[in-house]
Amino acid sequence: MNQPIIKVRESDNTDNSFENIPDILQRIYKNRGISEQFDLEYGLDKLPSPVLMKSNVYAGKLLADAIQRQDKLLIVADFDVDGATSCALMVLALQSMGALHVDYLVPDRFKFGYGLTPEIVDVAAELSPDLIITVDNGIASIDGVERANELSIDVLITDHHLPGNLLPKAIAIVNPNQQGCEFPNKSLAGVGVAFYLMLSLRMQLRECSWFSEQKIQEPNLSQFLDLVALGTVADMVPLEHCNRILVTQGMKRIRASHCRAGITALLQVGNKDINRIQTSDLGFAVGPRLNAAGRLDDMSLGIECLLTENESKAFELANQLDSLNKERREIEATMQQQALASLENLSLDDTSELTAGLCLYQPEWHQGIIGLLASRIKDKVHRPVIVFADADPDSDSESGDLKGSARSIQGLHIRDILDAVATENPTLLSKFGGHAMAAGMTIEKQNLTAFTSAFNRAIETHLKGRVLDNILWSDGELPVLDINLTLARTLRDAGPWGQAFEEPLFHGEFKVISQRVLGGKHLKFQLDNHSGKALEAIAFFQDDEILNMQLDRVQLGYKIDVNFFREQENLQLIVELIVPLQ
Repeated sequence: MNQPIIKVRESDNTDNSFENIPDILQRIYKNRGISEQFDLEYGLDKLPSPVLMKSNVYAGKLLADAIQRQDKLLIVADFDVDGATSCALMVLALQSMGALHVDYLVPDRFKFGYGLTPEIVDVAAELSPDLIITVDNGIASIDGVERANELSIDVLITDHHLPGNLLPKAIAIVNPNQQGCEFPNKSLAGVGVAFYLMLSLRMQLRECSWFSEQKIQEPNLSQFLDLVALGTVADMVPLEHCNRILVTQGMKRIRASHCRAGITALLQVGNKDINRIQTSDLGFAVGPRLNAAGRLDDMSLGIECLLTENESKAFELANQLDSLNKERREIEATMQQQALASLENLSLDDTSELTAGLCLYQPEWHQGIIGLLASRIKDKVHRPVIVFADADPDSDSESGDLKGSARSIQGLHIRDILDAVATENPTLLSKFGGHAMAAGMTIEKQNLTAFTSAFNRAIETHLKGRVLDNILWSDGELPVLDINLTLARTLRDAGPWGQAFEEPLFHGEFKVISQRVLGGKHLKFQLDNHSGKALEAIAFFQDDEILNMQLDRVQLGYKIDVNFFREQENLQLIVELIVPLQ
């Protein structure tokens, strides 16, 4: 186990222009690079203009023309939460603006794989679309777009993944990461890009008097921000200012119950109080249940849950998704045990014995779970990890393809590593794509050993002897009297917290008064910090070594939380790191 090292964030001491913000919160914001009041203003009027996004105005005009002709529009979505929310938003927004022929298609990940492949284009062609619109995919679909062009079907790509050297020959591409795009926030999720295209479309239809001529009420697109918030949080994109605005506004709608029936139902089956939810609830309660459909079955189930306006149907679908998620957990737990067993000859307590990166594969592993497994193992060993599964799980052949899912650590851009592998070894990777922290790929099974070696060489070349420490960044130690419910409420309301805008974390030494194990894997304990009042704390998903240890004095890395129980708010520490002290 690679134990994290606590380090204190250090920011400069320049004066801030924040208004009416407590000193401790000013320090926290400054630690996250915030130094201007504007960066904390989350009104929709602070969003960057849609016209700044390359090709967005042109794409909006294309869509406006298509709606006026009442063309057949087909959305091709990815099979994760970002893809599902992007698809639901696009369908609902297009219909609200007068499109009469809108359908969607989600590739079967086990049959067609990711993105707009030539095979899924052939399936799409059976629906006779005039225009295919991709959401959360397409930027790497060179062959798929070529196939669509052969069939005289136009393709409009909306995506947020990093482009390669070659771009598909689509009729338009909307992606803030493409070269020459002046949109200032490059970290939009796929659903954020889809939302921006819908802003452009509405602007185009307004200018040509479409709404007035058709006697259609011009839609308020903020009604779809619940979907934008969900997809943005679940996809774990960095919460830059633009994303914080979208998430804040979406969360306000959800807390006020002005959201899709499916989101309400998913929160209910997750036992979350809709009036008190935080961004983390979208990531840990709603997101995994939606994702389970794409991992184990058909993401259309999740999309239908988001599309329906019938509360009973939404609750029925949410329960189906909940059942799939429980099945997903069981499969994942088995795979994780198998993965750790395969590493038992290497000491996880001494990561110096591990290679720079890990590539894991077992024939029985489920393709839909490999990304989660890669994330779990990465957290244990603090190494970039790729987990592979058979592309065709029904094949007993030693040949064939493997699908891989990669997860990385801070300081190591995984897509750049894969690009380096592909450059040095042009035949090893059939295809790949992704972000800094996550990526997917396809390789031939016979190349697994060669790929593993090339992957580790690329990492070692990139690091140049550097060691990437497992660091838990702290906002400092808190005075005894500051650890209180008032501060917990202040921090709760000061978000939204998330990826690259992390929830405040502190550290300090405590004496353990009592401890007990909950559910066989969580540690609940009471702490003495010399305030005269015991502090409640909980540490989730602890290793047996900690669970079986009688703790006395400890150093903790912790977050301050408001625990609502029996109609009362109570202070609770959420412990991220336990270091026993002598």
